Amino acid sequence: MKQVKVNGIIISESNMGDFDKMLTILTPNLGKIACSAKGSRRPKSLLLSGTQFLCFGEYMLFKGSETYTMNSCETIELFYNIRTDLDKLTYASHLTKIINDVTTENQNSYNTLKLFLNTLYMISETDKNLDFITAVFKLRLLKILGFAPNVRGCTSCNSKEELTHFSIIDNGFKCKACAKQDTGAIKMSDATRNAIIYIMGADPKKIFSFELSEACQKELELISNIYFNEKLEKEYKIEKLF
Repeated sequence: MKQVKVNGIIISESNMGDFDKMLTILTPNLGKIACSAKGSRRPKSLLLSGTQFLCFGEYMLFKGSETYTMNSCETIELFYNIRTDLDKLTYASHLTKIINDVTTENQNSYNTLKLFLNTLYMISETDKNLDFITAVFKLRLLKILGFAPNVRGCTSCNSKEELTHFSIIDNGFKCKACAKQDTGAIKMSDATRNAIIYIMGADPKKIFSFELSEACQKELELISNIYFNEKLEKEYKIEKLF
């Protein structure tokens, strides 16, 4: 068997036998991989902490014919504050379901992993509104997946003036005049429009570094949720864990 050293985050775990686990790990270069962690549920196992849900770590794996087997691990980040706050855990779990859906094995997932880790950090270490964080995450993820909205001008006439609406059907901004012909277009403020432009172009570590009024946050969340569900052809909802 070939030995592989990777950094990754545990995005799902399930018990297997009396003391083992089957894990799904998101890695930057191998994509989403399945990995067994034998004996990891034993109280004194060296794999115990590094094989928990949402643990980011460095893993030494052996590659088999179908799955990987974990040999050793070193924990880098446990996102402790998420584990001790039910609301934060609920939102982190919601984002993890999305990550599971949009990633596959043998895929370059570097940008997706970086966005996911940055988002988990914001959930864990800040008091920013969780719906706001989720909205920013979804819009930036759509860009990574190739569904970036057109934010340069009106999707119908290319005008850069009076961009007052977001068109779900035409994938981006619409001017006030063209929006009259698009009954599904969502009206937005200047601040919300500028926020979307910022999310699309900002440095990955700074995508959350802006403020919006409560009303504008609601606009951003509405646009993000509807556009995200439309592009991924699935309705994602926050589900209570208990």
